[in-house]
Amino acid sequence: MNRLAFLSLYRSFARQRAVTALNILGLAVGVAVFLVLALYVRFETSFERWLPDHEQVYVVQTVWDTPGSPHNGPYNDTMGGLLDQLRQDFPGTIGTRILGGENGGIVRQGQVSVTDDVAMVDARFPALFDLPMVRGAVAGVLDQPDAVLISRAAARRYFGSGDPIGQMLTISVFAAQNYRVAGVFEDLPANSDLKLSLLIRLPGDIGRTNPNWYHWGSTSLPTFLRFPSRAAARDYAAALPAFVDRRGRADLGDGASDMVALALLPLTDLHLQPEGSASASARLTLIALGLVGLLTLLIALVNYVNLATARASLRAREVAMRKVLGADRAAIIKQFLGEAVLTVALATLAGLILAELGLPLINAASGLALTIPYAIIAPALVGLIGVTGLLAGSYPALLLSGYRPAAVLASSRAPGGGRAGARIREGLVVFQFALVIALLIGTTVLVSQTRHMRSADVGFQREGLLTVLSTRDSLVAPAQKRAFMARLRALPSVRAAAFANSTVGGSGERNADTVALPGVPGSGPSLVWESVGPDFFTVYGTRLLAGRVFDSARAGDDGTNRAPDATINIVINRQAVRRLGFATARDAVGKTIGGARPLTIIGVVDDMRFYSPREPLEPTYYRYAADPAELLTTVASVRFSGDPRAALRSISDLWQSIVPQVPFDAQTADARLTEFYRADDRATRLFAIGAGLAVLIGCVGLWGLASFNTARRVKEIGIRKSLGASSGDVVTLLIGQFLRPVLLANLIAWPLAYLVLRTWLAGFSDRIALSPLYFLGGSLLAIAIAVLTVLGQSLRASRTTPAWALRHD
Repeated sequence: MNRLAFLSLYRSFARQRAVTALNILGLAVGVAVFLVLALYVRFETSFERWLPDHEQVYVVQTVWDTPGSPHNGPYNDTMGGLLDQLRQDFPGTIGTRILGGENGGIVRQGQVSVTDDVAMVDARFPALFDLPMVRGAVAGVLDQPDAVLISRAAARRYFGSGDPIGQMLTISVFAAQNYRVAGVFEDLPANSDLKLSLLIRLPGDIGRTNPNWYHWGSTSLPTFLRFPSRAAARDYAAALPAFVDRRGRADLGDGASDMVALALLPLTDLHLQPEGSASASARLTLIALGLVGLLTLLIALVNYVNLATARASLRAREVAMRKVLGADRAAIIKQFLGEAVLTVALATLAGLILAELGLPLINAASGLALTIPYAIIAPALVGLIGVTGLLAGSYPALLLSGYRPAAVLASSRAPGGGRAGARIREGLVVFQFALVIALLIGTTVLVSQTRHMRSADVGFQREGLLTVLSTRDSLVAPAQKRAFMARLRALPSVRAAAFANSTVGGSGERNADTVALPGVPGSGPSLVWESVGPDFFTVYGTRLLAGRVFDSARAGDDGTNRAPDATINIVINRQAVRRLGFATARDAVGKTIGGARPLTIIGVVDDMRFYSPREPLEPTYYRYAADPAELLTTVASVRFSGDPRAALRSISDLWQSIVPQVPFDAQTADARLTEFYRADDRATRLFAIGAGLAVLIGCVGLWGLASFNTARRVKEIGIRKSLGASSGDVVTLLIGQFLRPVLLANLIAWPLAYLVLRTWLAGFSDRIALSPLYFLGGSLLAIAIAVLTVLGQSLRASRTTPAWALRHD
């Protein structure tokens, strides 16, 4: 960068402080938004990349394809014993499984028991997940059935500053067992979906004690495989359909691979991979946020180009004089490109400062922990300065260097680019505000959708509802469950309580089955089924649409311990009415379905949304269990009154008195549902912040351009007022000049916003309608912002007296 560029930039700033400051401010805000959103995108796409050789690790997906099933699509869990069968059929297979993880077990030290992130893994786990060790060696440790590896944080929790190696912990997953600490690994970073604090060996006999361990159709844990290259992974995947047909025939019949397939997904893609029939909304949202960052920076660059070309007239004589004194066009281009790079460098430095100041606020608002990694970001910023400076400065440099000295010096006024220059600047304003309007529409729709998710009818009364997750623990005996439920219902704050194998938030089991229909060939549609205990529908306040719900006084309702061909009474939901082909809920009541496993419908209830709003509501039928304590998975739901904290405290005290060996774990329904909204809420906040700052940058540029154009038209305004024009006429003229490109911008913004938002909304089962009001509202808001931005300049110009205006130069 030559000295002339520094001197030229200094003189430009000294002569036109406001315009130069606007240029730097607009670019600085654009760089800050770009940096923050780039950091977020980098974080979301960096999951598991911290692992050595992460590119060699794949997760096995179970991909269902059964017509009419609510569970079609890829799932990231597999049958528990899949890895055993893969090793038998494909010798040399390197793999591991992770059973448990987040809150996966109970750790007891002395008289204190806590729930922790306990995972059972295969002995070959270190061959795939080479965790960095703090103490001890990982090789061969998991060959020992009583060894446990713990994280650095877990070592501090249980042993303080003492040496954990050789210390004992009692860990309960299926049963309590004493383990010896054999090593300490480093805490997993924030960009990991693996929730591992304690690692113990997966029991070798689990397949004999778990009837579903080798059952094709069940999914219970993730299975990971390692390959030396992508080609090896592709060859392995190509052999999997024959493997499924061979191994799955016993449970799924001939052609098992037509119903279920196995796919290999790179580990680094797992974080953004949706499960089931949900679309790739997480990936689309991330792409949208990245585009907001790029578009905000682009809007700032457009501002720079617009203001730089507008200021060309003020520097035309400077360029002409330099040419007269011997400067060629290349030297002038070099000077102005140097100015542009220096301006961008100052703006980037200011943007970096703004990003550092804003990150704590962004982190607090979005629940993140983003930091600026200067070792990585510094080279990127240098590249950004160079590329952005050249892109932003090329057109102004070429325009300025092309002026002819004689024409400029002979003219009474400096050139402003003529009609072509005015059209280019107007085109840039159209492009800029098209992006602004699209962002405004997008922000409005995103905010409306996230609010709709929180306020939408979920089919049950979520206020005053509590789920006690501790009851699902395998260490809780059926007798303890019965005692807990009996005393729970006697608490003053408890209005009703019930057991089921599933509850709000997705805790528990999730099973599906095909249901044959009378007179209809084939196995019939697939329905989710759930087992519920007494008072389940009372606890949830479920709306009854037709028939009746289960009654403890009717022995025939109990669907447990029935003969395989005995008729079972069931209750279905609204979605199941449609899936089974009944015209109305009343038509369904009393009908028997199920073929060889007869099911008689005694009632129809409204749909209840227990899971994410991104997932479709599922056709479901409910079976009654008079003694649900005997179910494999049992979760308690409680309807309470009064203060939630007091209710939680009383239920916790009751639990500890009955089941002291299992820590109490309970959450309100609202807290459980909030987990489903968290990612979308965070993305919406980031989108809104980015869009708001993009609008601010657009306003800054429009204000600068309005200031320049108004100053150039002072004499024109004087002549108009001399000829009888009023101040209102002048204001209308000037505002209309800037409203035209803003109005034209809608022709670009509306189709762009519609296509993107329609795709994004398709990822939600329960979504708002893409009403034209959102588009009209975004456009009216952009117009209002544009009018307010240029109104001050227009009013000041309209008050100019004709005599002063005609003398003004």
